[in-house]
Amino acid sequence: MSLHRVVALVVPPQSTFELACAAEVFGLSRHGLPGRYEFGVCTQRPGSVATLAGYDMTVGRGLDALQTADTVVIPGLQRHREPAPPAVLDAVRQAHRRGARIVAICSGAFLLAQAGLLDGRRATTHWRMAAEFAARFPQVQVEADTLYVDLGDAATSAGTAAGIDLCLHLVRTDHGAAHAAQIARHMVMPPHREGGQLQYAASPRPDAPPDSLAAVLNWAVDHLAEPLTVDRLAARAHLSPRTLARRFTEQLGTSPGRWLLHQRLTAARVLLEDTDLPVEAIAAKVGLSTATNLRRRFRAAVQTTPAAYRRTFGRGTGTPTS
Repeated sequence: MSLHRVVALVVPPQSTFELACAAEVFGLSRHGLPGRYEFGVCTQRPGSVATLAGYDMTVGRGLDALQTADTVVIPGLQRHREPAPPAVLDAVRQAHRRGARIVAICSGAFLLAQAGLLDGRRATTHWRMAAEFAARFPQVQVEADTLYVDLGDAATSAGTAAGIDLCLHLVRTDHGAAHAAQIARHMVMPPHREGGQLQYAASPRPDAPPDSLAAVLNWAVDHLAEPLTVDRLAARAHLSPRTLARRFTEQLGTSPGRWLLHQRLTAARVLLEDTDLPVEAIAAKVGLSTATNLRRRFRAAVQTTPAAYRRTFGRGTGTPTS
């Protein structure tokens, strides 16, 4: 299988963290994990490129690297209030017309908007810049509370760490949930974060409870096959159902029911990829009761059937795993 070529386009002064997000997900060779991507970096003028971290980095490739890229990553645009260089915009447009996927992390969305790739479409960026972005590009539908937006041919993320969320999502789209989960495990982070970015933007209320839901969330993930009602989760957390629902909103930006369904579907995806268990058995293991219920929920969330998903991402080992 040929490697998927990912090229990060840096524009000085470059933020090192956003670039590192893409390099960490797409550019590292990990022991025991098959390589799926080929990662590179380019810039308009090859040579020394200034960063925001107090040092310069050397980039050897010019904009011609975008001509063969399958995915182009814009890891932030620090001077987002200034027009992007015309040559950079032209190179990004040409890559997009050729069929490359264009991905913006944080303020990189400003470059995509300047290139006209987001007109009449949805996008996100860092919550601090969302109002400015919406004012400058009224033709773009800005989703200020979203960690990332994937349109297929173009994708944008909220600030900093949300770039990792987006990159892992793209891996999940390209190669399945199990492969993305393995990368996330190497990075010691969750393969998918719940909720939106405004849970980080909003100042906490002085009377907000400090208690974390981590313990009950971990317990629920380990007991997906069991009947998990809001009342049972609340009892496990020693909270009333109403308080539990409020904590979910405060800490995760979603409801207990939606969070639980996502966990069950994620577990189903991994079992479809890594085992040859029948759909009926998978439905029971993840707590969706019947194959019919799993198929209905799966199609609504993933836009395909469990069987089609397995044909695309299944490992074909023939050996069921737990």
